[in-house]
This record gives sequence, structure tokens and C-alpha cells, in this order.
Amino acid sequence: MVVIITGASRGIGFATAKYFAGMKHCEIYALSRNKAGLGQLATECAGLNKSSQVHPMVFDLDEFLLNPDKTLKKLTREIKQIDILINNAGLLVNKPFLDTGLDEISRLFHVNCIAPAMLIRQLIPLMGRQGPTHVVNISSMGGFQGSQKFPGLSYYSASKAALACLTECLSEEFKDTRIAFNCLALGSVQTEMLEEAFPGYKAQLQPGEMAEFIGHFALTGHKHMRGKVIPVSIANP
Repeated sequence: MVVIITGASRGIGFATAKYFAGMKHCEIYALSRNKAGLGQLATECAGLNKSSQVHPMVFDLDEFLLNPDKTLKKLTREIKQIDILINNAGLLVNKPFLDTGLDEISRLFHVNCIAPAMLIRQLIPLMGRQGPTHVVNISSMGGFQGSQKFPGLSYYSASKAALACLTECLSEEFKDTRIAFNCLALGSVQTEMLEEAFPGYKAQLQPGEMAEFIGHFALTGHKHMRGKVIPVSIANP
């Protein structure tokens, strides 16, 4: 089984990569621009299951958007089929609406929505070829319609809402294929990103606990649903 996870150098992405590394016969391609974090991931995953392997890949979303073909050349050369793609990488800017600059707004939408869309687009030829593929987009309760919203997170939440809507659209467009799209809107988990958004707040869930849910959903969720945006939250924040 081939699993690709973006934003795998810390937090939920790191823990999710470890979840799959503990399974049998998994090839996990862990993508992040943080080389040191990827190295730590590889160290912690070594020996979890001898039949599985983590492949750390330094992957910068900004560079990817400038030259998608070149950035993914190594990845697409090595694999023939993608079984699971988890778009977990994200950017958060905690600033009042009127103080957020155009460059920051643009980067939020580029990282949180456009980059996952382009990654899916580039990898579509490797999906559903030898079996079903499940694409799991990681959104936020901030982007879930009707949920509680917070000052300073307007653009972040809007970009995550865009990713959720994209999931629904792609599910319809590819409904006659073996590619399933779903989106998980996560509530508070004790990560560095949560600390950026809500300094001093203590979440009830740790990354490893959420990773178990994401991993299990990625393995089985597409058998029961497609095109769904699912809130996964004990508390928000």
C-alpha cells in the first residue's frame, strides 16, 4: 500500500505517518519542507514494522506551485499506484482581518487550497489504476459551515472552507472512477499550530489520538462515503 502525506514533519502529519509505519506492507511518502523534522520522523519510524518503510521527501509547496512537474518527478518515477493521499499540510496566520496583508492572504489560499488541488491534479494519473484511491483533505472546524468562528482567523478559516468545498466538487467530478474524495474538519488538537492560533490553550486530544482516527478513516472511509465534509471535534477550539 502506498500512502502520501503532506506536512509530515510535525504535529498530526508526523503522527499519521507513524500510524501507517506501524502497519504491514506500507510505503509511506512523507512530504514536508522541514528536512530536520523528516529526519526525526524516519528515526522514530525505523523498526515499527519491518515490512513497511517511510520515504522522507523534502517538498516545498511554494516551489511545487511554480514547477509542479519538476517537483514531483522523483515521486512519480518511483510509484505506480497511490492508495491513499492525505493533504495535511497547512498554513495559519493569526491576524485581525484589517491587518492581514495581500501577500499573507494569497499565501494562505495557495498553501491551504490551491496547492492540495494542484497536487491532486498532478497525481491523478497514479490514482485508481490498480485499485481504489482515497484522497483525504484535512480541513478545520474553522472552515466548517455553522461552526463557531474566532477573530484573527478569518482568512485561514476561509481557505480551509475552500478546501472542503473543493472536496465536494472533486467527488462529483470523479464519481465514476475508483477515486474517492473526503474531507475531515478537525477541531482542537495539541499541536504547534494550535498554539499559534490560541496561545496557552490546552486541547483534549494529542496528535497521536487524532492520527489514529485519520489513519483508520483513510483506510476504510471511502467504502461508506464519498464527497463528505466531516467534523471531527471534541472542542472548537
